[in-house]
Amino acid sequence: MPVAVVTDSTAYLPVDLAGSRGLTVVPLTVVLNGTEGLEGVEVFPGDAIRALGGRRVTVSTSRPAPEQFARTYRRLLAEGADAVLSVHLSAELSGTVDSARLAAAEVGNRVAVVDSRSTGMGLGFPALAAAAAAARGADLDRVRRTALDAVDRTRMFFYVDTLEFLRRGGRINAAAALLGTALSVKPIMHMVDGSIVLRDRVRTASRGVARLVDLAVEAADTDEVDVAVHHLDAPQRADQFLQALSARLGDRLRDAYVSEAGAVVAAHAGPGLACVVVHRR
Repeated sequence: MPVAVVTDSTAYLPVDLAGSRGLTVVPLTVVLNGTEGLEGVEVFPGDAIRALGGRRVTVSTSRPAPEQFARTYRRLLAEGADAVLSVHLSAELSGTVDSARLAAAEVGNRVAVVDSRSTGMGLGFPALAAAAAAARGADLDRVRRTALDAVDRTRMFFYVDTLEFLRRGGRINAAAALLGTALSVKPIMHMVDGSIVLRDRVRTASRGVARLVDLAVEAADTDEVDVAVHHLDAPQRADQFLQALSARLGDRLRDAYVSEAGAVVAAHAGPGLACVVVHRR
């Protein structure tokens, strides 16, 4: 059996894609008013958005326990996998990678862990690349190097209505939040070395989406690319966003995905999220 590839629920792969590509997804936990639930299993984006709109509401997230990863790795190996590659969201955003590494050390050298330095399909594209290499019969080292190469070729940009939720969750500092929201501007963020960094500021949501399209086209350069668009309860806007990208990229656009971001990102980004991820082939 080829190398098994594990990722986590913040990859936000389109429905059924993980299963069809042989990926195993370990969910993070979302805590709403003290009640815990597994992302994508028991807690969904709408739950977090509704909670954030209430008064005196607490919303937080937590990583999977190392034991949860260890059980997953052992099961896959017992089912016949030669080895396991585990690809996860940025260590700058979550302790998920640390949990996976602790579990890998416990299980043994047949398990390797990769930090995607991103989240959403910034994580999803490296996981898919690893799964494709595994399906071709590559060994663990080759599958790991394929994932790392995909990390280097993937860029993520996103727009939020406010940086307040990212500040509350400690994903950016107070100074960056103040700068991003000064003069009622709308912030556009990107991932730099696994951290969320302010990239641009625009005046309106429509200009924010237009700027995301520009940044995606710039990131594509002259290469063929795969693109993913994430949204929060705004599928029509996401489809329009993808249409604009398709028009600009033309036949250089290969695979395109639209999916809703999950409860973990909803809890930390808040309403109004629009996100684009570009993977250069």
